[in-house]
Amino acid sequence: MIRIERDNPGRADVQQLLSEHLADMFATSPAESVHALDSAALSGPDITFWSAREDSEVLGCGALKLLEPGESGTMQGEIKSMRTAAHARGRGIGALLLTHILAAARQGGYDRLYLETGSQDFFAPARRLYQRHGFGLCPPFAGYGDDPNSVYMTLALDSSRP
Repeated sequence: MIRIERDNPGRADVQQLLSEHLADMFATSPAESVHALDSAALSGPDITFWSAREDSEVLGCGALKLLEPGESGTMQGEIKSMRTAAHARGRGIGALLLTHILAAARQGGYDRLYLETGSQDFFAPARRLYQRHGFGLCPPFAGYGDDPNSVYMTLALDSSRP
């Protein structure tokens, strides 16, 4: 059974997963276009971090970062560090994590979520996942700039949905 729970990004197995994530990001994007966070940054007070595990094995992770309030004080967040372990790909781990993060954001009173992902073919499965969950393209947000290596997406949350 796969469980998604809040976790410590400093755990050794999670750090290994995040190291693989960062290595892939730097292998597919120029350094100035890599916006992935390491375990120390993911431990910040404005970030909630989750892992997906089966038994004790980490299968994936994802995080929600609180952003500055939007217009009219709306609560906004950014999805960060979505990653599925290579051996667990194709099992729907990313969809489970994303669904869990969306539910937590709705329950937490978030009005809108954003994310940044790559524009390269390597990131096409991630973009399709986000689109299937209702995310659409948007301009850069929260200090990001125009970057041909980045795709920016957003989703308005309806708190009446689970």
